[in-house]
Amino acid sequence: MKIALLQITSSDQPSDNLTMVRGMIRDAVAQGAEFVLTPEVTNCVSTSRSHQNAVLEPAEGNSFLAGMIEEAMAQSVWLLVGSIGVKTGDADGRFANRSFLISPEGEIAGWYDKIHMFDVEVTPEETYRESDGYRPGDRAVVADAGFAKIGMTICYDLRFARLYRVLAHAGAQILTVPAAFSPVTGKAHWEPILRTRAIETGCFVVAPAQCGTHAASRGKARATHGHSLVVAPWGEVLLDAGTEPGVYLVDIDLDAIEDARRRVPSLTHDREFTLDA
Repeated sequence: MKIALLQITSSDQPSDNLTMVRGMIRDAVAQGAEFVLTPEVTNCVSTSRSHQNAVLEPAEGNSFLAGMIEEAMAQSVWLLVGSIGVKTGDADGRFANRSFLISPEGEIAGWYDKIHMFDVEVTPEETYRESDGYRPGDRAVVADAGFAKIGMTICYDLRFARLYRVLAHAGAQILTVPAAFSPVTGKAHWEPILRTRAIETGCFVVAPAQCGTHAASRGKARATHGHSLVVAPWGEVLLDAGTEPGVYLVDIDLDAIEDARRRVPSLTHDREFTLDA
């Protein structure tokens, strides 16, 4: 099947991003895409919590999500909205970083809140405290897209191998990793970890990414790594989108999943063990 990854440079204005992404979805479908995926925080890239409070909405009645559902229906295509920031109503005011899988009929086939928060000091000048603004999820999700079972993850989740093995054991065939990856960590770790997750699970790994420098009306501007990737179950990189925004298409053969798992059936070889330390 043909899939399309949308590599974008979202601003901090959800309405502008919605217009941009809807047009890109149409372009992808016109080129034959049957499954379209967008990156993490498709609706708003912002370092300003006050600005996020002003422009983000709850999931219920969310205008950005409604636009994505309308486009999936209009184009009759499966759509993974990699993630959007949504208000939760939590007492501490934190948002959720939520991924949505939408069917061609406009149904939400699955949704997932990012579990692992990016609280790191990459360099003295590049520090992140995602948990200050976003509350972590607590449920892993495998959603049924009909053509395949989709294990849903987001960005920093990538570093936690156990999550991906759990998803594969639960039936996932495609692992989605929408991201807004740091340029520093992206250059060092993005491709090697994505390839590892594919190899150790025998899944396709599909990772649409934000790229470039993101316009900010408030707060500090962010830069992201780009290099949206598709990795086959044997570890081959089928697509590397580089650093420019665009619609990137690739054909995937789902039979490759069974082939890779037959050749190295490691998912059937887990064993319990004890630790002496």
